[in-house]
Amino acid sequence: MTIRYHNPIISGFHPDPSICCAGEDYFLVTSSFEYFPGVPLFHSRDLIHWRQIGYCLDRAGQLPLDQVRSSGGIFAPTIRYHAGTFYMVTTNITAKGNFYVTTQDPFGSWSDPIWVAQDGIDPSLLFDDNGRTYLTTTGFMSDPEDTARKVPVIQQSEIDIVTGALLTKPRPIWGGTGGSFPEGPHLYPINGQYYLMIAEGGTEYGHLETMARSHSPWGPWESCPHNPVLTHRSTASPIQATGHTDLTQASDGSWWLVCLGIRPSGMPRAHHLGRETFLAPVTWDSSGWPHVGDGGHIALEMDGPHLPPVAWESPAGRDHFDAPQLGRAWNFIGNPDSASVSLTERPGWLRLLGNAKRLDDGTGVVFVGRRQEHFSCAVETAFDYDPACDGEEAGLSVWMNPRHHYDLSLTRGAGQRRIHVRGRIGSLATIVAEQPLPDGPVTLFIRADRYSYEFGFKTQGASEHVLATLESRYLSSEVAGGFTGVYVALFASANAQGCATPAFFDWFDYRALDVQGGLSTDSAVRDLLADDVAHSVLEQHLPALAAGRFPDFYANMSLLDLGALIPEQFPRATLRQVADDLRGNGNVALPRTNTEQ
Repeated sequence: MTIRYHNPIISGFHPDPSICCAGEDYFLVTSSFEYFPGVPLFHSRDLIHWRQIGYCLDRAGQLPLDQVRSSGGIFAPTIRYHAGTFYMVTTNITAKGNFYVTTQDPFGSWSDPIWVAQDGIDPSLLFDDNGRTYLTTTGFMSDPEDTARKVPVIQQSEIDIVTGALLTKPRPIWGGTGGSFPEGPHLYPINGQYYLMIAEGGTEYGHLETMARSHSPWGPWESCPHNPVLTHRSTASPIQATGHTDLTQASDGSWWLVCLGIRPSGMPRAHHLGRETFLAPVTWDSSGWPHVGDGGHIALEMDGPHLPPVAWESPAGRDHFDAPQLGRAWNFIGNPDSASVSLTERPGWLRLLGNAKRLDDGTGVVFVGRRQEHFSCAVETAFDYDPACDGEEAGLSVWMNPRHHYDLSLTRGAGQRRIHVRGRIGSLATIVAEQPLPDGPVTLFIRADRYSYEFGFKTQGASEHVLATLESRYLSSEVAGGFTGVYVALFASANAQGCATPAFFDWFDYRALDVQGGLSTDSAVRDLLADDVAHSVLEQHLPALAAGRFPDFYANMSLLDLGALIPEQFPRATLRQVADDLRGNGNVALPRTNTEQ
């Protein structure tokens, strides 16, 4: 039986993945940057289906984030299992640098940090068969041709794993194959040799993964003859920027790696969900070198491992805020102020109490957010808020960072309660749409597709009202910078007005709109035309397209791509009708993950 799976295996902002195997269980961590709790932790039994079981860093004592800047905080982690203990090592660039935490139960809590006096980022641990423990990181050394200039290099030391003390001085071991930014090192003992795998090219479109081997953990290193072993640079693949990988051997003996990648859209390309986690098969040739995927490339759909499939129950789409604490999906920017967030003041509601900080300030603003994990999704929340002072506000934000966010909020202006949509793009900020709002509870909604966000609201007994539509491109990493991805967040702010009216949120709903493997406006035109039901929908809304009157290059593009490229021929309102009809007509294929082919 061949199992097919879909990439990414963990979607949305989940970069820098690391994986380990403990018996028949697999555990995976990703970086979290300025968000708290830190280092999300996932569990799987088949490498395909993953469930979040918690965070490695869920206490302020483990994760100090005072005055953390955007894309500061926690950089790439590594998880390892050795002699009954799990280790997670990472870097807090906002605090003291590199450290690790431990646990015997990954479903429970993790220890306080053990700090190590080795600089650099992207730390990784190797527990060698000889009883030694090596700490490998990205560091810097003087450029031999210009000693005043520092260049990145992979460095390593031996440490005491009980105390974190360095037993040897860190020393450079490899500079890579000549690509920029050698980083993300992992060292593996395989078949009597040490294999060193690193990322090069920077975590952008030139990203790549290289490998070398040696009979000593210190080198000298023999470079793999077909380096890079993984890259999507200069390809037309829908997956780009692949790299920062980690290897594991499955319980059936097969080899796999996890890596980060992005799924950009448009021209020029831009991605806003962030760097995501992908899975790829690895085979070894007779010379002892690895081959990743198909010639160093991975795909959105691939053959999976021969492991019994174990699927987990999907998390509930609606959070009623009736649990004693917030669910695992929710994050704060930096360490939260417990006085600003309450689930008990009005049972069954989430209360946010704004302070002087604004969304433009980032750290310190009252913010409870979750990752956007799907291009096409719908977000709704019902809340009760009657601001007392002009300027204070609460509502929903589509958030990338303090200088790039879109906000749908209820506020007060000129003594009147109002609802508005605001766009912040770099140094530019404007109210895009605004209107008065009567007293009483209100439901806010955001609908997203690959290219846009639609903002609107509903009051009791009234139909929904769309206020504005804004482009996803301006929240992308290519525009906004940084290493993170888009969140959708509940927020409250007094905006330095001296007022603090509580905002009460009754529930929050997050729904993916298109089933994986189904047909939608994000499907290629050729696939829509080949399906009878989809073809009939196109005949109704886009008759020229349905009749085949279009240039050949349209066939490989999606309707959303065409709408972004030629909006006058593919109006957004028409594409929205097509999307609704495709979903409503039952033209959604069953997911193909873990099905026999």
